[in-house]
Amino acid sequence: MSRATRCLAFALVVATPLASARAQDATQPAAGQAAMNHDAMGHGSASPSGSPTASQKMMQAMDTMHQAMAKEPMTGQPGLDFARMMIPHHQSAIDMARAYLDSAEGDPMLTRISRDVISSQEKEVAELRAWIEAHKGQ
Repeated sequence: MSRATRCLAFALVVATPLASARAQDATQPAAGQAAMNHDAMGHGSASPSGSPTASQKMMQAMDTMHQAMAKEPMTGQPGLDFARMMIPHHQSAIDMARAYLDSAEGDPMLTRISRDVISSQEKEVAELRAWIEAHKGQ
């Protein structure tokens, strides 16, 4: 196969899913489109064992976060809206940090940061939930 043919085949493999994603209904959440584009670029492949890679798990965490945030209607109360949006945001950070730790890559700085993220974000999620509970009906 010539170099030009390989380049054309590559362009078709990449461009077709991207064009399809752009042609979808504009009501589809941006997170879904980002995940589709991410997969189209080859970053969404499972590991040889068939289990999700750490990168896939991180993308899934972001998709879950976007879906959870989209389900929360804005109340017009900045404190409540902030607390409710931050919970899935922090949970996504926790899930991404766990995915990194599960990857066994083992970079010392990233391992420390991941552990710190899990610890601090779990604490803040608990605080946010307690704040929401304490301010119900206000």
